[in-house]
Amino acid sequence: MASNPDDYLVHLQRFRTDFEFYAPRALKILNKSGQLIPFHLNKSQIYAHNKIEGQLKRKGLVRKIILKARQQGFSTYTQGRFYWKVTGHFGKKAFILTHLDEATTNLFNIGKRFHDHCPLELKPSTKNKSEKSLFFDQLNSGYSVGTARSDGTGRSGTFQYLHASEMAFWRNAPVHMAGIGQTLPYEPGTESLIESTADGISNMYHEIWQDAVNGISDYEPIFIPWYWQFEYQRPVPAGFVLDADETEYMETYDLTLPQMVWRRYKINTDFRCNASLFAQEYPATPEEAFMASIEGTLIKPQKIQLAVKKHGKIEPYGLRLMGVDPAEYGEDDTAFAYRQGPVMEEPETFHGINQMQTAGLVALRIDQKRIDKVMVDTSGGWGGGVVARLGELGYGSKIIRINFGESAIDRESYAKRRDEMWGDMAEWFDGDEPVSIPANKRLQAELSSPKYDLDSSRRLKLESKEQMKKRGIKSPDIADAAALTFAYKLSNTSSTSTERRPQPNWRAM
Repeated sequence: MASNPDDYLVHLQRFRTDFEFYAPRALKILNKSGQLIPFHLNKSQIYAHNKIEGQLKRKGLVRKIILKARQQGFSTYTQGRFYWKVTGHFGKKAFILTHLDEATTNLFNIGKRFHDHCPLELKPSTKNKSEKSLFFDQLNSGYSVGTARSDGTGRSGTFQYLHASEMAFWRNAPVHMAGIGQTLPYEPGTESLIESTADGISNMYHEIWQDAVNGISDYEPIFIPWYWQFEYQRPVPAGFVLDADETEYMETYDLTLPQMVWRRYKINTDFRCNASLFAQEYPATPEEAFMASIEGTLIKPQKIQLAVKKHGKIEPYGLRLMGVDPAEYGEDDTAFAYRQGPVMEEPETFHGINQMQTAGLVALRIDQKRIDKVMVDTSGGWGGGVVARLGELGYGSKIIRINFGESAIDRESYAKRRDEMWGDMAEWFDGDEPVSIPANKRLQAELSSPKYDLDSSRRLKLESKEQMKKRGIKSPDIADAAALTFAYKLSNTSSTSTERRPQPNWRAM
């Protein structure tokens, strides 16, 4: 902050409208060495800030859910942002709800430190102070914190800014959100920031994250990988050699050897050689964050990320295939997926469309994308009407009926047809030939969602949609549509029956 009052007057407008300008000049933080320093936003904080400001500009308010690694400074960013908001406007109130009393105290201390060291020109007067709140009397604004313990916490009053900190660890998140959600009006300028590290999938945080990724809520997702933190690296010791898995991990995420040394050290010490727990606390992708709870999924997040990296870098070849997973009215979506050899294209989803509308859209895509073959799931009966209508429209020769529940063609390796298609798709990801998929967050999440098991004959058996829903996982509509694009090879038995397919990797288990 400039000491000259004239400089302050010149920059007043920028102080009130530009948080990146305001923070290092008005706010002080304690760094990890315990030193009091100006608050300069790090890479992760700048990324989140730009996403938040982007939504505010587009929609006039903020509803964001953040998935992150440990100690990336997002709570500090939010306290700074909300202090900036309530001390720069009249009649605004911020509320921060955390999972533990200790965390509540820590976050309030961050806000109090901001206020104690704020330059006088920007520092409002306070009438009431306590261990959990600051009230700025001349502005009629306030800043308070609470712990998600008592069901009544945060239910009274009206807030314009809400920070739900470490929601995945709240004891009774649905009750708390039902209460404090009513205190946050859906008005221009209001902000709700939900953030947490992952803690499995059977909780409200994961449900809100899924809805945000699927685009069916006001919340938009922000993911921040662990390797953006500059300090997450260690000197490379003499003789340090990566194993095969580490080499693939390093190449997938474009990491350095010092970062890999830090990762191995963390896994071997803090996590007692449990890489899945490291992935939960220090994820490289959103899918990895929930890996500890989805251990045993068929398609690994790392393989998916490798395919995302290849997007736009691989030439497609062969037939243009389309998978259609129709949905009746309800929670599920009708999904279209497209693949040409090693390349998947951007999928599409539609909610609440009937059979005739679905058939019309399929016919339109056949013409637009010059589709050679379309595989339609008819297992629920709903797809049968779609296929019949496409026949009436003159597209019958391009359509192949697929029943997910039928017995597999390769009955030595798979139990049902759906198992077989997913198994082939897993092999597609795991093969020697590079493959690519679009950077579609929902597609990536769904591909890594279903678990699998082996039956008494050691055949792959994929987890059903019903079993997934019991775990709190939504139906993988897009991924099922993508799996359908692998059914054409299976249907072409005349051309493939004499070929010996490679043994799937899961056979080694």
